[in-house]
Amino acid sequence: MSKNTLKNLREQLLLSKAELARKAGVSPMTIDRIENGEKCRMETMRKIILALGYSLEDKDKIFAD
Repeated sequence: MSKNTLKNLREQLLLSKAELARKAGVSPMTIDRIENGEKCRMETMRKIILALGYSLEDKDKIFAD
């Protein structure tokens, strides 16, 4: 995953890390780790994709390898 993909999408939607974390049901630290390029579980990816308003079919736009 590109280190800044999630951050860029989040900022385009004018969401803070805390807001996205709350919408996705994860911790702000989890968002921070993912934005810094760390891997996450499939369930976490699903929650974030949906919280950003994307469909699961758009996962490669956010979590491209």
